[in-house]
Amino acid sequence: QVLLVESGGGSVQAGGSLRLACAASGNTYSVRRMTFFRQAPGKEREGVATIYTTSDVTRYADSVKGRFTISRDSGKNTMYLQMNDLKPEDTSMYYCAARGVSHDVWDNVLAYSIWGRGTQVTVSS
Repeated sequence: QVLLVESGGGSVQAGGSLRLACAASGNTYSVRRMTFFRQAPGKEREGVATIYTTSDVTRYADSVKGRFTISRDSGKNTMYLQMNDLKPEDTSMYYCAARGVSHDVWDNVLAYSIWGRGTQVTVSS
């Protein structure tokens, strides 16, 4: 069993920065992909950024490319999302998710069975 705990959310003004963290514990040996998703009220959950744990290959949603950076500290079993130049439309609950080996696309919500409880990010204009 894997437990994910997010931290680092908060309120910032547009143009500001935040760094989210997702700490994994438990049987993490089977985890191969870790992903940040976000969900705003009334909207579907969407993939933000992902990292493959054995290669550190990353991918991003078009809406955050050039502004967000995902990284991982394997020694701490922690994933990070550095968010710069934040915009009001980035306001959402941010969740981290993990999965094992899968051929599914990285941003398919249904392909993940391990989820954190989320951390709120609010960006004011």
